Amino acid sequence: VKALQLLREMVDCRVQRDTFTYNAAVSACEQSGECRQALQLLSEMADCRVQKNTITYSAAVSACEKGGEWLQALQLLREMSGCQVEVSTITYNAAVSACEKGGE
Repeated sequence: VKALQLLREMVDCRVQRDTFTYNAAVSACEQSGECRQALQLLSEMADCRVQKNTITYSAAVSACEKGGEWLQALQLLREMSGCQVEVSTITYNAAVSACEKGGE
């Protein structure tokens, strides 16, 4: 995914990454069905103390849905509640779809 390469280049060039840049990268992972990479970016955000928001989580849940990772999608919903991040209709729909695809 080209977006991930650009995110890495930002590190190399010492350009600060923020919620917006990570959201773009997580969304790129969602669009290409790269669930594991999206989850890795969420972990990296925590390590770098970059705030996650509804858009971040929604894109990650959608990536999980496309990757058939319904359990992980539900885990992200729980994490959102624990972090007091607003869960949107889009996020719930993606989680429901992930469960449906997983036969749950």
